[in-house]
Amino acid sequence: MAKGHRSQIKRERNANKDTRPSAKLSYARVSVQKACFVLDAIRGKDVKSAIGILTYNPRYASKVILKLLNSAVANAENNNNMDASKLYIAECYANAAPTMKRIKPRARGRAYRILKRNSHITVVLDER
Repeated sequence: MAKGHRSQIKRERNANKDTRPSAKLSYARVSVQKACFVLDAIRGKDVKSAIGILTYNPRYASKVILKLLNSAVANAENNNNMDASKLYIAECYANAAPTMKRIKPRARGRAYRILKRNSHITVVLDER
């Protein structure tokens, strides 16, 4: 049986809302695997060193994640009145988004499928 009425369940779910500043990028044109290489490098670091790592990382995903990190820092300063020098990356992860399917013509009239993968990238900050 269900644990309580639907409105009770919704009320409990909304009561423990996460108030940490975050930023989410949906449908980023980078695969989850390639984004995770960059996210693993900055997870748990303070914002200043993470920005340095992302600036000099040659991967394409690092440019995308750098813009996302700057957005999360701006959210923390403007919405939560936090000090940017005390922030660190509490969580960062990439989830799979819908994949675009394309076809490449091959020899003898055949067609190979090309999967252009996308991802949803999330960065959550917290204060030390």
